[in-house]
Amino acid sequence: MRKKIVAGNWKMNLLDEEVINYVVDFNSKKGEIESEVEIIIFPASLYLDTMISMPDWDIKIGAQNCSQHKSGAFTGEISAEMLRDFDYDCENLHYCLVGHSERRAYFNETNTILAQKVDRLLECELKPIYCCGEELEQRKSESHFEVVKSQIIEGLFHLDEKQILNLVIAYEPVWAIGTGETATSKQAQEMHQFIRETLKEKYNEEVANSISILYGGSCKPSNAKELFSQPDIDGGLIGGASLEVDSFIQIINSI
Repeated sequence: MRKKIVAGNWKMNLLDEEVINYVVDFNSKKGEIESEVEIIIFPASLYLDTMISMPDWDIKIGAQNCSQHKSGAFTGEISAEMLRDFDYDCENLHYCLVGHSERRAYFNETNTILAQKVDRLLECELKPIYCCGEELEQRKSESHFEVVKSQIIEGLFHLDEKQILNLVIAYEPVWAIGTGETATSKQAQEMHQFIRETLKEKYNEEVANSISILYGGSCKPSNAKELFSQPDIDGGLIGGASLEVDSFIQIINSI
């Protein structure tokens, strides 16, 4: 049975006091969560330690990025091993985003670089959430399936069967991120099914059906239930709507 996941990507938002207030507020409302779902929050890396140190915080957390390098003269970078060192007992820090559309667009991260990041994370027993998705021009030209397939093949298909079962995939229609636009449930399901079929071609049906695939494109309380009801959508990678506790819990309860 695939794991249902709702992950909140805070991006470059919330300062230390705001993080603390969020955790306190979330903990006070955990009783409102009705669904059996794994919840993950991705704060800015500077505040990972704040979240790990908060009392009664049992929600999984993740980093928004890591370096493709193990160590060395890479000023400003954070290695996968350093992330593991934040929470060496693996009690809270379990995940790291890889290849978010903003990293691909603003920092020119290629599929080759992302494959290296996936390797570094798996070596440190951290689970990558590997992001893929097309831009508006690519969808309009009907090359969106080809684009996403190449991202999957070049970023992940060097992994063996055991390795690939230790990651999650997030589909991001780039044209729907931060624009207020959302892929229809039909469009989202079509791509999620295509990704699963691509995995099946490389590995097998059992592996393909075991990997959680999340939708990450302006998911909010008003559309989450319809999106999450699709057979190949296993949850969401939530951006702005995860910054407010009540809306995030509403999305969680949509599964």
